[in-house]
Amino acid sequence: MVIHVVMIKFREGEEKEKNLKLAQEMIDGLMGRVPSLRSMETGINFADEERAMDLCLRAVFDDREGLREYADHPVHREVIDFLKGVTEYSKVVDYETDLR
Repeated sequence: MVIHVVMIKFREGEEKEKNLKLAQEMIDGLMGRVPSLRSMETGINFADEERAMDLCLRAVFDDREGLREYADHPVHREVIDFLKGVTEYSKVVDYETDLR
């Protein structure tokens, strides 16, 4: 099993909360539309720390190939295109695990 974790920092401004919610909806909407995606969890941060990120997602795939299929899938690319316009940066961790 492959776990894909992304933490995203959004641009500050009056549209930030709206963009956060829309991004979460778009990411959650990938379930059932990307065949290799086994599960998806998103969360909007509530921690009030300078080092805190704004949104986190955790996606699960059977294997690395499934993650590659997800990365290239057109509906995922639509989400990426939206995020590029409203975020400052993101961090990613991909790892393999035997846990189910």
